[in-house]
Amino acid sequence: MSTQGVEITVGNTTMSKVFTDTSTDNQWSGNVLTDSIAGQSLGILIPNAMLTFAQAGYNSGGMAYRIQNAQTLQVTARGFGVLNGQYCMSESNIGPVRVSPNDILTVYPIPAAAGAASNAIAWVETTKGTELMKAVEADDGAADASTTAINNQSLGDVFFNSMLRSVKVQVQDGHSLTQVQVVDEMGGIVMTLQGGFRGASTSSQSNEYNLYSTGLGIAIGKGWSLKVVCKSDE
Repeated sequence: MSTQGVEITVGNTTMSKVFTDTSTDNQWSGNVLTDSIAGQSLGILIPNAMLTFAQAGYNSGGMAYRIQNAQTLQVTARGFGVLNGQYCMSESNIGPVRVSPNDILTVYPIPAAAGAASNAIAWVETTKGTELMKAVEADDGAADASTTAINNQSLGDVFFNSMLRSVKVQVQDGHSLTQVQVVDEMGGIVMTLQGGFRGASTSSQSNEYNLYSTGLGIAIGKGWSLKVVCKSDE
């Protein structure tokens, strides 16, 4: 499996710490960042500290991150990284989040797909909770169904009988998101959300998001899916 170097700087108005790792693509497991000086995890290094920003970076493709309690598994902050060198403080705000002694920083990097295909990840928030979903090597122009990063479940499988609140999508570097489709069990499109570019690409409005859609109110049924349509060039 492929790996890549990742880095997250977390802090507040009076201090910050840098955490790094060589992380394995397409998984959360084992991708725990430690600080660049003492080699300690987040909760051990700065317990009870209040965090107001997180600047996360990766080498190629894309990346999601989260702050998680290693014992209870509660997630107190989550977001996307940016390609190294494209950091922007205006997109880095979190919380505020108080660090528990058991907290760790973990990441889910994705590699860049080759050819006329794209890898994409999405934070999907509902009244039942929030999950990271992924689409792997989605063919150009095709509506490709995304599944959860853990257990490979569809939108309807994991979030049946809940309300969809937000969808935030990151497509690999240099590729664009044409649209996201919320599709019912009969194949009907309930909602289409138009996407775009990010980073250094033409008309980009963000270094993190190809789509940032909040304030939704869609009741999710059994057998529903969340599909992405991507494009591999501009």
